[in-house]
Amino acid sequence: MNLTLTVTGMTCGHCERAVKNAVLQIDPQALVSVDRAANRVDVDSALPREALAKAIAEEGYGVAD
Repeated sequence: MNLTLTVTGMTCGHCERAVKNAVLQIDPQALVSVDRAANRVDVDSALPREALAKAIAEEGYGVAD
């Protein structure tokens, strides 16, 4: 399932990697694309949006509803 999440708090390349790795930790098969400038994370994953948002939030980033 393709999802687009609005993620706030990403300010650098490290932030982009942290968000991507947070998703890959819970779904190693996911395809993740992070666009820090647009506060956008595109994810192709079988997991529900809530699980992905929780993983990103646990890294310290905001995820809009």
